[in-house]
Amino acid sequence: MKKQLTSLGMLSLIALAPLCSEEKKEAQQGLEIAKISEAFGHLIGKNLENIGVKFDIAQVIKGLQDEFSGKDSPMSEMECVQAIASVQERVFKEQSEQNLQKAETFLAENTKKEGVVSLEEGKVQYHIDTTGKGSDVELHHSPLIRYTGKYLDGTVFSASKEEESLSLDEVIPGLRAGLLGMKEGEKRTIFIHPELAYGTSGYLPPNSLLTFEIEIVKANAPQKESNETTAVKPSAEIVDGGTAIR
Repeated sequence: MKKQLTSLGMLSLIALAPLCSEEKKEAQQGLEIAKISEAFGHLIGKNLENIGVKFDIAQVIKGLQDEFSGKDSPMSEMECVQAIASVQERVFKEQSEQNLQKAETFLAENTKKEGVVSLEEGKVQYHIDTTGKGSDVELHHSPLIRYTGKYLDGTVFSASKEEESLSLDEVIPGLRAGLLGMKEGEKRTIFIHPELAYGTSGYLPPNSLLTFEIEIVKANAPQKESNETTAVKPSAEIVDGGTAIR
């Protein structure tokens, strides 16, 4: 009798084993879906930030829930797209005006500081941080440099990870003016009005005043056609360590 019970117990365990395994698999899948769902929420959040509109997150969540519940949207897809475009245009205009005013105010005050040199009617200014003793950077040169690009508030938007060669014929006008005459070994901080930088075009916030901390490694180091330099095309998206000076 004891052996029979033991056998029946074993049979029960064997019968339940696939079920437990299946439940475990479903539980793992549930955890995986939960993780993917949370990550997808982060992805949506990042994309919402890139749109440039300050969305009401609670209402965004409500819209997701209502859509899954089969409820109607308060706007058609076309109306929503047009409304977003309208808000983007208004925000862009406001930001452009504010940034331009900040740039002009800063340059007007900065030109009064000791050691600041003004060029291009005050729209390009620079300060020599370390003097150099080598050859000068001249028009049409391709200097070898190290640089850090910053916004007016000091936030770094781009920086070289190593020495980079660039052509003065391709850089933004304000940077070209600020680089001319620099000597090998010299370090300058260059301040550029948006009109001589990117203005309201490109990937940067519209009408941003740009500050570049530049060190001249070599006054003229022509770029080769191969991929030996780290320079990228002017239309390239600005990323950390990328070239954002063209």
